[in-house]
Order: sequence, then structure tokens, then C-alpha cells
Amino acid sequence: MQHPLKAMIEKRKRGIHCAVPSYCTANELVIEAVLEEALRHDDIALIEATANQVNQFGGYTGMKPPDFVRMVLAIAHRIGFDEAKIILGGDHLGPLTWCRETEETAMKKAEVLVASYVKAGFTKIHLDTSMKLGDDPKEEKLPTRVIASRGARLLKVCEEAFKEVKKLNPHAVKPVYIIGSEVPIPGGSQEAEEDVMVTTVEDFEDTVETYTDVFQEYDLENAWDDIIAVVVQPGVEFSDSSICKYDRMKARELCMALKKYNSLVFEGHSTDYQSAKALREMVEDGVGILKVGPALTFALREALFALNKMEEELIDEECKCSGFIQVLEKVMLEKPDNWKKHYHGSEKYLKLARKYSFSDRCRYYLGEKEVTESIELLFHNLDMVEIPLNMLYQYMPVQHKKVRDGILKNTARSLAKDVVTSIIYDYEYASKENYEIGWS
Repeated sequence: MQHPLKAMIEKRKRGIHCAVPSYCTANELVIEAVLEEALRHDDIALIEATANQVNQFGGYTGMKPPDFVRMVLAIAHRIGFDEAKIILGGDHLGPLTWCRETEETAMKKAEVLVASYVKAGFTKIHLDTSMKLGDDPKEEKLPTRVIASRGARLLKVCEEAFKEVKKLNPHAVKPVYIIGSEVPIPGGSQEAEEDVMVTTVEDFEDTVETYTDVFQEYDLENAWDDIIAVVVQPGVEFSDSSICKYDRMKARELCMALKKYNSLVFEGHSTDYQSAKALREMVEDGVGILKVGPALTFALREALFALNKMEEELIDEECKCSGFIQVLEKVMLEKPDNWKKHYHGSEKYLKLARKYSFSDRCRYYLGEKEVTESIELLFHNLDMVEIPLNMLYQYMPVQHKKVRDGILKNTARSLAKDVVTSIIYDYEYASKENYEIGWS
């Protein structure tokens, strides 16, 4: 069976400007929204976990790769989505989580990491070895050959792991791989950047040529058969409060260089918060995989805040309100490790950033027990009353139209997921030939 991402590339070879959105999230509500929208289109769904979210030690979600797979499949079964149409991806797989350790220890852990993803059933593997490790020279740029050698080492581990998978399941789909050293920081930049440097043609071609040489050294001459994309920086990024918008003219030379490699596409990271038009231009210019992560949970947080405001007005004083906004702030203050290195400024700025930053460090806390309990109470309280259409118009005007027209249920859970779906629409418009947005 051909991997669906290879099928996408075959379509692009025939001149069809298509792509696949990659929804990088471990949030159950977001995943449910993604799968429901894919079900509506009878489409595939690419869902990715990152190395810091999900790894052999549990990551910040507490999940190991098999746990993540079980969670996604459980959601699919609940809504009636065909699990055969789910592509599971591993993002930034490599020594990132252990980059302060020596090469020897960090790479050994990275080997276990990538093997665990492949054995769990992930079939899109982003091999990220672009970061310096503890014993790398601090003042020098990490050579492309070092990056490629570490990447080839991990690819070889993946290939061996898949042999074990194949023994247990002869029909298993072989993984495809993503390489590249121009990798934006996971989750967005920590500093505001008005202009992001686009990957140069020289750096892109050097990556391809160096990996080709190194693959020979590792007896991986056929590796390019399964490498479908190279991560580059096409000039998109975001920080706490700013967005660097895609400018296709700045990326023109890089995109022209891709035409020499008709079996490859670019994978674009940090495409969050770009306009639907900009995303469409990226696809037309060669970005075949559009990764989005924080924008999804940012939208969910936005929805939960709106629902909390309506709850405060609708629920009688003698009833217990969820206090979601206050609970989230309380937990973030009690456990600051996931935001304190990313937000900088006055106490007022920090308070606003914790709520509204585009980097959306809130997402690290949505799975905390106290926070999930407040979300459940929020949904319960609002479902005990009917949100008036006039109030819905005030706080969720787009969802108001859908409820008014009988397209969307007026339940808290449905409303929250639909705000996430509004982000998904932009990626569908960008990636599907002849797709029309149903809502503006």
C-alpha cells in the first residue's frame, strides 16, 4: 500500500497544487475536531506528536508513543472515523529533549525514541538533529555533515524497527521521513521578529547533497525512496504578539530550487496564524506539508474563555461556576516551568502573555487535572442552560450563525470544537484542490 503522503507528491508531479495539513497536538478536543472535519470530507488526517510531548519517558503529557496512538484511535472509534485514514507523525524526533547531554547519551536516547515511535505505528517521521548537543563547540555553527550523520544514524534505527513491525504485520505501511536543518523552534520564536531569513538555495542544496553522501556511508543508498520532504524556513514565524507573514517573492529562489527534486516537497513549520491566502501560496510554491500546532490550542483557549464569560452571566450565584480562566492562571503560576523561559517583561505583560500569547504556552496546562476538571464543569454548567442566541452573538459570532442556521449544536463542547475548526478551514482551503470555504 502506497503511503498517502507519497500519493500527495504524485499528484503534485501532475501539476495539482495539493498538500497535507499536519495537526501537531496532543489535545483531545482539538484531535476530535480535526477528525470530525476529516470525516465530513471523507479525507485522511495527519496528526503529529512532538518529542517533548510524547516520548519513552512520558513527555510533558505523560504519554509514551503507544499511549498517544491509543488516545487518537479511541477518539476515532468514538466518532466513527476510519482509523486506516489516520496518519500518525512524530515531530522533532531526535536529541532535542536531551540536548544538554553529551552526544553519546543524547543520541542513545534519541535512538530509543525514534524506534518507539515506529514500533507504535507512526508512519511520518521527522528526524531532527539540527540542535547542538552538550559537548558540541558552543561558538561554531553545527556542520551539516554532523547533522546528516546523526540523522542517518536515526534513520537506520527506524528502518530496523520497521522490520520488526513488518514481521508482526505484513501489511504495515512503511514510514516516510522528513529531514532538514533549517528547523524553526518548536512552538514559535521566543523573540519578536519582523523579518525572518528564508533558507538559502545553497543551504537547501547542501543539505540534500550532504545527506546523499552520508547515506552511502551508512549503507542507506535507497533512503531517498522514502524521504519525502525537507524542512526549510520559507519566511514564516510567530512570537508572543507578532506574526511574520509569508512573502512569496522572498521565498522565490528557494522554491525554484525545489523544482530540481520532483520527489520532494518542503515541510513548513510555524505556519500558525498565517492567512488562508498565504497558506495557499505556500502550497503553490512547494510547501507540501503545512504544520500547525499552537494556533489550534490558541483557538480552543479563545473558545473556553468566551464560554467562561457566558457561564459567569448565565449561572445562578448559588451554583458553582467553573472559574476556568482563574483556574488556568492559578495552575500556570504554580507550575511556571512551561512558560517562564518563554515570556519576558513586566508582571502585567507576563499576566497578559500567559493568557493571550501566540506561542500559547497555555496548551501545556490544558491536560492538568485541575484544569480539565474546570473545563468539564464549564461544559456541564452551560449544557444545563441554553445559551441565548443574542449572548452567543456577542461572544462567538461565527458560531452564532451556525447555531442560528441549524448547522451547529448549541452545546458547549460543540461550540468549543467549532472555533478550532475555523482554523482547520484555512488549511483545507490551502491544501485541497477546488476546496471552497463554507464560512467566513
